[in-house]
Amino acid sequence: MQPNLAYAIIHRMHPHADVGVADVACCLVPSVRYGMPMSSTPITPQDLLYLQIILDRIAVCASYQPRFGQAQAGITLADFRTLYGADHFYTWFGLDTPRVYAAHRAAGGITSIYRQIGIGSELLLRQIIRDQLGLTATQAQWAYTITTNTGTSRTLKLDARITLVDIQDGSRRQTVAAWLQHVSQTLGLEPTIATAMQGVAIEIRQGYKSKDAKRQHADVANAATAYTQGYIPVLLLLSNQFDTGVIERYTRARWHILRGSFDQDTSISTYTFFREIIGYDLAAFFHRVSPQLQQTMTHVLSSLLGVPDEHEATP
Repeated sequence: MQPNLAYAIIHRMHPHADVGVADVACCLVPSVRYGMPMSSTPITPQDLLYLQIILDRIAVCASYQPRFGQAQAGITLADFRTLYGADHFYTWFGLDTPRVYAAHRAAGGITSIYRQIGIGSELLLRQIIRDQLGLTATQAQWAYTITTNTGTSRTLKLDARITLVDIQDGSRRQTVAAWLQHVSQTLGLEPTIATAMQGVAIEIRQGYKSKDAKRQHADVANAATAYTQGYIPVLLLLSNQFDTGVIERYTRARWHILRGSFDQDTSISTYTFFREIIGYDLAAFFHRVSPQLQQTMTHVLSSLLGVPDEHEATP
């Protein structure tokens, strides 16, 4: 079983300390980054649970190995040298060296990092939505089944769902309902269609720079299906890294877009939406755990690039 990374990080910082939950809450403090003031709020046990969701995904990247079209799990440097060393063409160019392997590992590893951050963010945000709105796992998921051209069934899904009637707290239900009405107006939905909307189906992305036409086509179809079932499709971005052309296509398909900005409009900013509508300050959470995320990322990058991190290099 993989060790709890949240505690592993603290033991890495304080290897001789006897660390418990209370100690972790006291010593994990945020750093001042990007002009944001330091928070005096300590990390809570709840923060640790949420942090663990992301750290578990990022940790996967440290052991990344390139596949070179050979193995699903990737191949080692020794296997690579055997593979490329037996290929005369590549050896003529000197491509059978450890540096080439390291370059492939770094390139693929970076892609893996972004992918795992995206998966971790999806798991985290869905859990927060469940916790804040009192939803079950089934209530927080949106999926539907289609029949393919070959006659087989295929299940398609988005990352999260919020249905008004499922929200436990009456006050919070009213808040979400008012936001839903506002977004319906922003999207220019006809009043009869807006009235039929019972919630939102959410696709969560850490960013969106890919021009994958197949993925975009599927999401256009997802949006159409969501509307037929009474859900407004929402593309929720955690960063401001996105392709404007892709976003324009989603907008034309009547997706509502939430961006990773700090705009105070709940219909524009992911973080304002979470704070005011969901009832959880997501930006404050990331700010509190940023040192742990940064240190874990440094460790993973050092592993991928084959260089020691600062702690290992320090005598």
